[in-house]
Amino acid sequence: MEYEQILYDVSDPIATITLNRPKQLNAWTNRMASEVQHAVAQAEEDKSVVVIVITGSGRGFCAGADLKGLQALSGGGRESSRREELEASPGDPEMSDSFRGTYTYLASVKKPIIAAINGPCAGMAIPISLFCDMRFASDRATFTTAFSRRGLIAEWGVSWILPRLVGPAHAMDLLFSARKFDAAEADRIGLVNRVLPHDELLPFVREYAEDLAANASPASVRVMKRQIYEHMTESLGDAHADAVRLMVESFDRPDFKEGVQSFLEKRPPKFDRV
Repeated sequence: MEYEQILYDVSDPIATITLNRPKQLNAWTNRMASEVQHAVAQAEEDKSVVVIVITGSGRGFCAGADLKGLQALSGGGRESSRREELEASPGDPEMSDSFRGTYTYLASVKKPIIAAINGPCAGMAIPISLFCDMRFASDRATFTTAFSRRGLIAEWGVSWILPRLVGPAHAMDLLFSARKFDAAEADRIGLVNRVLPHDELLPFVREYAEDLAANASPASVRVMKRQIYEHMTESLGDAHADAVRLMVESFDRPDFKEGVQSFLEKRPPKFDRV
């Protein structure tokens, strides 16, 4: 598949999806959404891929929805529909439908997804990045939800995920005011996992992914990802019962035997990729 608005590259153990409209600060379009979803589906099925990284080309991560699309919407129009050749359905079928939405599907993908936020991240780029599993940011990154200043609401599930990451008070501040804030504040309130000097961002993400590929069971990571998201919608009792069931199942997997044996033999584990 030749993409028009993203770049897709696989370099074991990472699949990198780069939003590639740098002159528009990688503003989001329906075409870009389809291409990203298609690329994520490819990466999910590729056994050489352990971690999926989403980043932006040029000086920005994503400026939010493309201005032409917003103008069309404000005038009652609609952006052109998705292309059939890009139809894809990534995600773990064992996840509930809550995590199979337009952008919430990122939470159901069977491999870890990291947003490498290299610059401005605005509008709908906020919920998209928040439904990635982790966010590492450049010290040049800036953020704004933007919605209230465009007469819009908390879009694409951000009202669910944002308070769970930063707490209700911070979420209301960021959504109501739509003010711009920097990477240091994003780090302080827990919106991102870590802030890196700009030139160190992608090398750090690669090092992180390589460590996962070398030492963590992909099967375990897949199950834990599902646990974390789905257990946020359940009671402690239900989450505990599910964890016990999944723990017992893990005893019968070859990864458990390999994890114990490699520890006893003082060597790196050799887990099969999924």
